[in-house]
Amino acid sequence: MRLLPEQVELMTHAVVRRLGEVGAARFSHPEASRERLARALTEDLQVEDRLNDEVREILRGLSDRMEGQNIQYHEMFKLVKAKLVRERKLIL
Repeated sequence: MRLLPEQVELMTHAVVRRLGEVGAARFSHPEASRERLARALTEDLQVEDRLNDEVREILRGLSDRMEGQNIQYHEMFKLVKAKLVRERKLIL
């Protein structure tokens, strides 16, 4: 995950506070709302982490072929990841 738990906490606190300030939402239990938002955000961020792990696993199986064809790992990583994102219709 690209964000630390402390950063997620700060973001969710700011979002809930700002939504309340501008009248876009009312929270009877702001702390519970922040916790739910933090959980949802963390789960969403972990989608990319799991995808990256899957791409690494795929490339492990292709490493001999990539090496034989002089294909750069980071370029192949981007291609495989983009393909999986398109196929799964993910938004990262």
